[in-house]
Amino acid sequence: MRVVVLVGLFAWLVIKATETPPLPDWRSGELVAVVPDSSMVTDSAFESDLVTLFAKHLNVRVRLVKQTSDQAVATLLAGEAHLAAGFRSHSNPSLRFSDGYHKLDERVVCNGKSPRKLEELTLREIVVARESAQEAALRKVREELEELEWESRKRSSPVALLKELAEEQIDCTVANEEQITTMRNYHPEIGSGLSLNLDSDMSWAISAEGDEALLEEINLFLAESRKNRALHHAIDRHYGHNDRLGSIDVAAFIEDTRSVLPHYRQWFQDAADLTGIDWRLIAALGYRESRWDPNATSYTNVRGFMMITEVTADRMGLKNRLDPRESILAGARYLQMLKEQLPLRITEQNRLWMALAAYNQGMGHLEDARILTGQRGLSPDVWADVKRVMPLLSRPEFYENTKYGQARGGEAVVHVETVRLYHDMLKRLDAEGKLPKTSHFPFGFGSK
Repeated sequence: MRVVVLVGLFAWLVIKATETPPLPDWRSGELVAVVPDSSMVTDSAFESDLVTLFAKHLNVRVRLVKQTSDQAVATLLAGEAHLAAGFRSHSNPSLRFSDGYHKLDERVVCNGKSPRKLEELTLREIVVARESAQEAALRKVREELEELEWESRKRSSPVALLKELAEEQIDCTVANEEQITTMRNYHPEIGSGLSLNLDSDMSWAISAEGDEALLEEINLFLAESRKNRALHHAIDRHYGHNDRLGSIDVAAFIEDTRSVLPHYRQWFQDAADLTGIDWRLIAALGYRESRWDPNATSYTNVRGFMMITEVTADRMGLKNRLDPRESILAGARYLQMLKEQLPLRITEQNRLWMALAAYNQGMGHLEDARILTGQRGLSPDVWADVKRVMPLLSRPEFYENTKYGQARGGEAVVHVETVRLYHDMLKRLDAEGKLPKTSHFPFGFGSK
């Protein structure tokens, strides 16, 4: 009898141990939110930032769970999360959706000869991520094109399938314009695709049995975020610098990360230790400035790896602008100095991007642009707003009333956005283990 009781008690304990604990109270405890999985690098970061802002709006802690779309649906329906981010509105009857916050064109991309009209899709083998916005778009297309079929891949994502497409493992897939643009920076052979003529109005989801009050709070937050431009700034931060490189530039950059970067990586890391700036950002700036050429010289006599002027070299104590190690360290210290000149109320990332603009055009012209930004009712402390105004510094009706006069403001914007893109590419390649480690030091320069 005792044995039976003990076995029963053990079984009860096992059952209790495997039971899902109840969700905390999202009003006063912790918000549990599912965001896109790690393969969706940019989408995951964007939705994570937006959900974190929502948690601050609620004044609660947030716990982020990274999952694919089909896993996210299962998690919501099992009552293991309050919300899931990154869905196409009205794509699943078992869920309820927030108001839309970001419209994206869904496009089908294929290997070989690309389809020129939707009817040709019935002759291709299409693979999409299960329960994704892309599968929802295909369901909509099938209302008019009944013979359309596709494979619905479990535990996958549009970005993972784009990678399979680039490796010629699948014939066709569907992804939105931002996902395609991002992946073309790593796989330039991917085409731009054929539009399904169905924008995905991205939204957040709760289960059909979820708290209606939470959905109301989400819609209130999204409306406020549109009004105060926080949503615009988040979209710009993660997607605003996409699509600045042609396929030739992408291929050249990736090749240079393999053949050139290893010779200088240690010095970028030394500069990061000195300044606290990510070494990949310093490397991205160096590539934008000189394409990692220590002997680069411009017609204005800006020289070296980090393209430093004589005045800046004197200011930073740089004696030989053609010494790559000294140029990298001086350029990084100069960027850090510019960042430190900006008000501390500006967020770290916005200060860094503005410092990059000042690196290109000077702090005076950046301050002129920030003043013009404020005069137009925008925020002088947010790069997404400043970059809209900075090109005006090339027009007399604007620069004649500034302290520092005419500047190539549009060039500064392109400079910053291109560095951001190179930085994102380096981070992704690094995360995938595709950046070679430090190699020997070239040209007779040794580590000092």
